[in-house]
Amino acid sequence: MFTNVLKKGKIGNLELKNRFIMPAMGSSHGEEGGKIGNELLEYYAARARGGFGLIITEFTCVDLAGKAMPSQLMIHSDEFIPEFKKLTERIHQEGGKIFLQLQHSGRQTISHFTGAQPVAPSPVPCPVNRDLPKELTVEEIRDIIAKFGEAALRAQKAGFDGVEIHGAHGYLPAQFLSSYSNKRADEYGGDIIGRTRFAVELIQEIKKKCGRNYPLIFRISGEERVESGRTIQETVIIAKILEKAGADAIHVSTGVYASMPYMVAPANVPNGFNLDAAAAVKKAVNIPVIAVGRINDPLMAEEVVASGIADFVALGRASLADPEFPNKVKENRPEDISPCVGCLTRCNGMPGIDPNDHGVSCMINPFCGHEHFMKITPTKEPKKIAVIGGGPAGLEAAWVAAARGHQVTLWEKDGKLGGQMIPASIPPYKHELARALKYYIRMCYKYGVEIRLNSEADAANILAANPEIVILATGGVPLTPDIPNDGIPVVQAVDILNGKVMAGQKVLIVGGGLVGLETAEYLLTQMRQATVVEMLEKAGEGLNPNIQYFVFKTLKEGGVKIDTNTKVVKFTKDGAICSTPQGETRYSGYDMVVLAVGAKAYNPLEEKLKSKVKSLHVIGDAKKPRRIVDAVEEAARLAVQL
Repeated sequence: MFTNVLKKGKIGNLELKNRFIMPAMGSSHGEEGGKIGNELLEYYAARARGGFGLIITEFTCVDLAGKAMPSQLMIHSDEFIPEFKKLTERIHQEGGKIFLQLQHSGRQTISHFTGAQPVAPSPVPCPVNRDLPKELTVEEIRDIIAKFGEAALRAQKAGFDGVEIHGAHGYLPAQFLSSYSNKRADEYGGDIIGRTRFAVELIQEIKKKCGRNYPLIFRISGEERVESGRTIQETVIIAKILEKAGADAIHVSTGVYASMPYMVAPANVPNGFNLDAAAAVKKAVNIPVIAVGRINDPLMAEEVVASGIADFVALGRASLADPEFPNKVKENRPEDISPCVGCLTRCNGMPGIDPNDHGVSCMINPFCGHEHFMKITPTKEPKKIAVIGGGPAGLEAAWVAAARGHQVTLWEKDGKLGGQMIPASIPPYKHELARALKYYIRMCYKYGVEIRLNSEADAANILAANPEIVILATGGVPLTPDIPNDGIPVVQAVDILNGKVMAGQKVLIVGGGLVGLETAEYLLTQMRQATVVEMLEKAGEGLNPNIQYFVFKTLKEGGVKIDTNTKVVKFTKDGAICSTPQGETRYSGYDMVVLAVGAKAYNPLEEKLKSKVKSLHVIGDAKKPRRIVDAVEEAARLAVQL
């Protein structure tokens, strides 16, 4: 089934065992000063052990003036060679190959990080960073080219199997390549040949320093996805020039900082959305092409290679969700793959249950980024464990504990597992949450969890089972505010999404958080009208900006009005009376109100079981209503310690 993606492949003279690549992704797991510690070593080692044919490190800066973020890896000095040697030796021990990605931010940084004014081809600021850059002189350009060459030589001395020039995502090489940011009229600008000269000289300098047989990948954005940005038609021409200059492979990504919603695309963007760009480059060059962009299904990965769209597939966030992705494909176990669901919850560096944990992780796989201390190891003392509640927290705790050798029974009051993940998977673009739920259930059955559906546990039957450990994961229930009502039907958003209630034709949604906004999206697919009122100053508070971009775009195009600073005072027969900073506002003409104002913990058993069982734990929303990511991580951290 997966014969093509498992075939050996070559980049230059380097043979790779399969077509799976872990691309560069900023991890924030590096140590102060741009160095490598055990945390980062274990993070990369897990992916090498998991079967990736090639690992490309996160962006590593060649010059302090081009640093993008405080925790970024650095290679601007020989002092880093021993540090990186530890990494390359570890990856080779695990049977993998590894390239170092060479990067310079150019204008896409701020002086606060670098201590100096950013530099760029032209004095045109990045619309995101908004720090006016200094235009590079020809002498300064050549100095930076030399720094790339010196950094590549350090990588070679440190044992890297090759390097990748980061010429995508709007960084310095990309700034030269694009008329969006390059307004020069000298030999480094003006036309395609001029704008490509910097990239060509980078390749030539690295080949000169490291030898023409040292493998080199050039990463490029096929489309920049901004007004006046580079399009695929120009990129195809540039790819041919890069091939002639000596590049051994082209890695086709997308976007710049100003088009971040596509650069780091959420589930709102279709799987494989960038494949057309890779295919266009593939037709133009004779060197290998690497495809990337929401390729998170093994069948899609196989089709990319089998159909000739690209020679290799880069699995970015999919490698975070499951470092064993290639091994599971090789062993024909696709159902065991922990899926990337495009949630952007932890892969963008936002903290989980530990507010100081800013390193990348994964909502579905909380072991990601925590490989140095979170491991599923066999227990020396198997215990009888009762898990009460089959939502994400309960499922995660159950399967991890069972995988360690404990005897686990999971009690679920409903006829199916999933809890809040079931309605969460219903809105548009959220269907991949069902893949995650399917994975959790699969893991429970695989490791022998006894699942009791339609079994509402009470203190008596829990105690009768005589468990040594009880984990309460009974979840939360929607809040119902005490608001006077003159007669309009009022229902909970979760009941609309669960299919328990038929939505009205014109609906007033109270609550502009994630649930309220996604319920409005869902109603649009049902050809219904909706208005959202939110008492806070902003709707979508706490929602990832890339997801916000697409959600608000969809709602605006669908005619959904969102009113903030609007608090419901009273429900009327056909709407509501609300208070706003401007005074009272009346909403009329509605046939239903949908509540999406949050949840409260549902934990009826803790007090009844205290002091009656040997060990009692409360996790997930039963402890405190939060995000799925918090519930899953809390469950995993508990299960590995039992």
